[in-house]
Amino acid sequence: MKDRPKWKRPHVAHAARVALVATLIIGAIYVCVVVTFDSIDKHRLVAQVDTRLDERLHQAALSPATAGTIDSFGNAHDADDAPVFFWRVAAGQPVALTPGAPSLTRADVATTSQYFTAQIGSRSFRLQSRQLGDRRIIAGQSLSETDHVEGDLTALEFLAGPLLLVAMFFGTLLIGIKAASPVESARRRQLEFTADASHELRTPLSVIEAEVSLALSGTRNVDDYRDTLGRVRRESLRLRDIVEDLLWLSRFDAEPPSPGDEPVDVSAIAAACADRFDAVALSRGITLTVERHGEGQPWINAPPEWIDRLTAVLVDNACRYAGDNGSVRLTVTVRGNRVSLAVDDDGPGIAPEERVSLFDRFRRATDEGNGAGLGLAIGDAVVRATAGEWQVGDSALGGARMEVRWHRSPGAREGVEASKPDFAGQRVK
Repeated sequence: MKDRPKWKRPHVAHAARVALVATLIIGAIYVCVVVTFDSIDKHRLVAQVDTRLDERLHQAALSPATAGTIDSFGNAHDADDAPVFFWRVAAGQPVALTPGAPSLTRADVATTSQYFTAQIGSRSFRLQSRQLGDRRIIAGQSLSETDHVEGDLTALEFLAGPLLLVAMFFGTLLIGIKAASPVESARRRQLEFTADASHELRTPLSVIEAEVSLALSGTRNVDDYRDTLGRVRRESLRLRDIVEDLLWLSRFDAEPPSPGDEPVDVSAIAAACADRFDAVALSRGITLTVERHGEGQPWINAPPEWIDRLTAVLVDNACRYAGDNGSVRLTVTVRGNRVSLAVDDDGPGIAPEERVSLFDRFRRATDEGNGAGLGLAIGDAVVRATAGEWQVGDSALGGARMEVRWHRSPGAREGVEASKPDFAGQRVK
């Protein structure tokens, strides 16, 4: 089936929706912060003007005779440069005391507030009123500079806001895609796993159904029925093995059990596994040997049954690919604080491009045998659960080399006794 374009994949669409919602929320927060900041900033700037007006009125109160001169208070000659102007209110009518001061109307000064804002012509003025003896004096300053600062700040915020939101959207989208990629990958693997499992389970069921249908289609002799029942039994055993492996992997994936702290002897497990496969090797003319290298006990902390199952998987694969009259060698090595278990064969080996998907479930390099392609997946689960690491490469025998390395158990250096494996009666895969 052809893959969808990346932007149409479910996890990308979901990440885009999340990014859009996050961007809208951040946008709303940005607007609230900007409005609040602008309000506080404007209040601060107007408060500075009020302070200046208050100082000028205080100076005028100390020297009323000079209140009408510009030079006495350092005023500029342009109203846009924010000079301070003075007016005197006589009979309710404001009269300019400072040359160049704009005209005020009765309505402009009708308020009884000490501080107020009035629109004079095309400019906004901040005014402050004070009673000096029998006179009411008004000081005023244009807010053009304050409005200019606020306008520049608003323009900057207007330009920065969309850029921030666009960056926020694409940043969140990228993070969402990156975060969802492992989940999407796991989902796709699960779908593939389900499809492969259905295929593997369907095959033995179809064989059983066909054999039973043929047996019931007519009268047959005893030998034919015996052959049919034998084939049904073999497919039933294969079906049982697949189901058991699937259940084991499912439980392991859901909640991997703790490997425990009890040391186990890897060389003893390798020897026991070789004994169990001896009959299989002899039937195919395969030379199966076990070697041990290095000083010290080859002990690791892991459940014995896990390591035995891993070893059985590796030996079974090696015997299958070595072919008739081949060679398989198990090697247990102690090197410093590391213990390794290696299985070599003289088969065709593993191509480098195939090693990437070597541990995928239901993957089989050949149709030989009755395996379902779950063995190495189970082995990989054991290796990951016991903190081991794989080394897959070419063998000196000419085929593949599958090696697992673990940290050596502290018990191997403390003189404690390792567990003795007992795997009598276990199923050989």
